[in-house]
Amino acid sequence: MFKLNSNIEKKLEELRRAGKKLVFTNGCFDIIHAGHIKLLKEARALGDFLIVGLNSDNSVKRLKGANRPINDEMKRRDVLEAIRYVDELIIFEEDTPLELILALKPDVLVKGSDYGKGEIVGEKEVTSWGGKVVRVNLLQGESTTSLIIKCDERITEI
Repeated sequence: MFKLNSNIEKKLEELRRAGKKLVFTNGCFDIIHAGHIKLLKEARALGDFLIVGLNSDNSVKRLKGANRPINDEMKRRDVLEAIRYVDELIIFEEDTPLELILALKPDVLVKGSDYGKGEIVGEKEVTSWGGKVVRVNLLQGESTTSLIIKCDERITEI
């Protein structure tokens, strides 16, 4: 089970006592692009407090390959924390955010529309406690992988 630090536990208690809606999303967020900003903006609009789960460097390597992440977790954390839609950020080591989701018990779980019904980690659990799952439409052609490919192509042209 994921262990939240005491500051986050206290903040969650305060939010719940005040009747606030907790929203959660997660990802690698390796090179921030317009699609990430759209996801975060729309996620934040679904509630009162947005927590972002960030895959650790080791987790990203297992999921994306040895050449990733491009930016280490501290740099990715710093960039995400500077985005106004993000209220809290938690780095997790696991390949999926399931343990973190179970610890947070968000009211809303948000992922991109590239995930189909039943494919989102934590979907069953969030709906079991009365929460909802929202899929945000992607911006066509916006992805970290496409940015890496564009950079590689331009370097090759030089």
